Amino acid sequence: MTLTKPAHKRILLKLSGEALMGDDQFGINRATIVRIVDEIAEVTRLGVEVAIVIGGGNIFRGVAGGSVGMDRATADYMGMLATVMNALALADAMNKAGLTARVMSAIGIDQVVEPYVRPKALQYLEEGKVVVFAAGTGNPFFTTDTAAALRGAEIGAELVLKATKVDGVYTADPKLDPTATRYDKITFDDAISQNLGIMDATAFALCRDQKLPVKVFSIFKNGALKRVVMGEDEGTLVYA
Repeated sequence: MTLTKPAHKRILLKLSGEALMGDDQFGINRATIVRIVDEIAEVTRLGVEVAIVIGGGNIFRGVAGGSVGMDRATADYMGMLATVMNALALADAMNKAGLTARVMSAIGIDQVVEPYVRPKALQYLEEGKVVVFAAGTGNPFFTTDTAAALRGAEIGAELVLKATKVDGVYTADPKLDPTATRYDKITFDDAISQNLGIMDATAFALCRDQKLPVKVFSIFKNGALKRVVMGEDEGTLVYA
């Protein structure tokens, strides 16, 4: 049976910085960001409220060599600033595509982006704007996966979408094991016991405790984001 309306009203999309690189070694690939924005636009036209947490690996990778031996907190703050740069690029591409995007940062950079304020974020979502959360949680030692789980819980998202390079969670690494099969769905507890490494432990525990399901899918498959939102068989659902 084909659903004619979305299965989810409000989603939190977790994009890694690496997703913006395309085939480049680091930085932002313009064609890739435009394609991702097209997928997001298609989903918003269905009436789905979209919030995004973006990583910074594509930018931080370029300076990672210089961070060797650096204080961990300092390196993490550098990573947070990288996510702000990605958020600005993503929002700019969305605005040019006819969407209205707002960037909200967990660290104060008021001249560049507005600070994260939960009621304001909820208002933007209800108005149909796409909200991009930058700077992770605003704290060192926490990943952007944890930021995605935290913001997803805060805004009442029905689903956290973890966009990766693989089209779901497999029994083993499909690149190394040709017999590996994709899970349609798996519980948080089973994923933890099998050490599948879907998200970092803090993020995973938060989603499990808040009963916030996670869908792992490939952002590089055309139309995958829409199929996930429509409730079709795409990716792997991790649930409590």
